[in-house]
Amino acid sequence: MVGKKNDRLNQVVSDARRASTTRERGYREQALKMYPHICGRCARDFDTANLHELTVHHRDHDHDNNPEDGSNWELLCLYCHDNEHQRQLEAQQNPTSADGIKSPAATYNPFSNLKSMLENSETD
Repeated sequence: MVGKKNDRLNQVVSDARRASTTRERGYREQALKMYPHICGRCARDFDTANLHELTVHHRDHDHDNNPEDGSNWELLCLYCHDNEHQRQLEAQQNPTSADGIKSPAATYNPFSNLKSMLENSETD
């Protein structure tokens, strides 16, 4: 019984990965035909030797939103793509309130008393 469940689970995972790879190939190929092979952030130029380093970024971060006109895509190099996703993670960790005010930043300043500490060390 457990073996059949594992087989079924493995089949579902395999099918999902295959569908994801097929979908990704489709929009990547479309985007590469549609846009010049240049990173949309750093303007790095790509040719056949390094084209694998150029990725398709979904502007709304929804990989299932792939309009035929390419309006949700932009080509980014690996570094800019990673940076974009890191910025999104940081924005999620530091959300803004409903009125658009950003959450308060840290208030601790380890050097606030530095001047007096230096003055005290000079007099010793």
